[in-house]
Amino acid sequence: MPGSCCAVFGCCHRGGHTFPKDKKIRNQWRRAIKRDSFKPIRPWWPTASSLVCKAHFLDSDYEEKSVLGFKVNKKKLKKTAVPSQFAWSKVEPSSPALSREKRLKERNEKRRLEKEEVKQDECRKGESAENDAVVQDLNLAMQVDIESVPVIQEVHIQTDPLPNYSTCTSETQTESNRGFTIEDFKTDSAGVHYYTGLQDYLTFSDVLASLGPSAFKLTYLHGVRPSICVPDQFFLTVIKCRRYTPNFELSRMFKISESEVYCIFVTWMRFMSLQWREVDIWPSRDCVSFYAPSDFKRNFPTTRTILDGFEFPVKKPKAPTAQQVTFSTYKNRNTAKSVLGVTPGGLVSYMSCAYGGSTSDRQIAERSGLTRRTDPGDAIMVDKGFDIQDTFAPVDVTINIPTFFRKKNRMSGKSVLRDRKISSKRVHVERIIGLGKTYKILTQPLNQTEMTLASNIAFVCFMLLNFRKCIIPSSA
Repeated sequence: MPGSCCAVFGCCHRGGHTFPKDKKIRNQWRRAIKRDSFKPIRPWWPTASSLVCKAHFLDSDYEEKSVLGFKVNKKKLKKTAVPSQFAWSKVEPSSPALSREKRLKERNEKRRLEKEEVKQDECRKGESAENDAVVQDLNLAMQVDIESVPVIQEVHIQTDPLPNYSTCTSETQTESNRGFTIEDFKTDSAGVHYYTGLQDYLTFSDVLASLGPSAFKLTYLHGVRPSICVPDQFFLTVIKCRRYTPNFELSRMFKISESEVYCIFVTWMRFMSLQWREVDIWPSRDCVSFYAPSDFKRNFPTTRTILDGFEFPVKKPKAPTAQQVTFSTYKNRNTAKSVLGVTPGGLVSYMSCAYGGSTSDRQIAERSGLTRRTDPGDAIMVDKGFDIQDTFAPVDVTINIPTFFRKKNRMSGKSVLRDRKISSKRVHVERIIGLGKTYKILTQPLNQTEMTLASNIAFVCFMLLNFRKCIIPSSA
């Protein structure tokens, strides 16, 4: 078809993007491809079959991620994108322009060196003037009391404090310019717990060591080179999760820029999530049974994990489709949802990706892949929202779920006692979720940038709980 060719002059490619329906954007496309300057009597207008091929767009003109941060299989052109790559726009800078730029850089460098020399000369003059004044004072003191011994003591009193004064001043300035650092909390366990949720400095060091040597070889967002050390970068990231401190405040605490805070947080959040997901946190059946509380072993000995869903708020997206996906009828607001799995002993053993708040618990459980992780004869304890018996029945896994009424006016005494036992044990996962939400980033609405990291943020916050002291007693 002739209409399938690219509408740009000199381009022979076929296929591409149709012209947008918005008149303003469509006119921008016409001006960009220079089809509005020909045929003034009968101007050219795009038809339904007019196309502009992909060669005339930048990579930044495409949306590569969905609202929740997942990579899409097919790139989608942004609504405001305008073609900008043409044969006539690729102009190399001329040699006179390059030479002018080079001369400008040389002049600026020369002026900077001259200014530094002037400052050094002024400093030398000031020091020589101060030394002359000290010598004159010493000579005057010697003339007045030349025969007295205390003159030597007076000279020592005047000369000794001078170097000490300069040393104290430099130390004071260094201390005042030094930012927030984890080294200040080596003996302050309460401070470490307040800012990170971890027990003490030793636990903090163990968590950082679990990330391996790759933490010292990161490629940061936008190619930024952080001005703080790796432990302090990790400290900054955990503070952001624990206290949900604004980037402005963190920049003042660590004496760095807001943009550097943002790049460090995004880079470390992605790194920690990828690194810890490489660890198999799904324990064996023997390990679960060994660390299970005594009462759990008596009543539900085959329980492998306790599942429950939790939601955390996000800011209302601008796109109507994203609003619909993230709106939770249970919370009556826009949220993201994940499913958490906890062993009877209190270990976080499973964490799903983050989905929109409108997604049901059953849908997330079906996509979780837990049917491949469990063994025949295992049991999973869930709430009524997880009606997944038919999903796990083929793999011989029992679902311990409270009894549904199903057109019955009342429940038998046996069912009531069974449901009470299930509720008394299922509350453990609720306690772990409550402990995870002590990281305030999960209680405040995430902005658009943080929404793309929703899965990473939730996983990292709950993974940090595995490094803390277990809150479930052995007799529970």
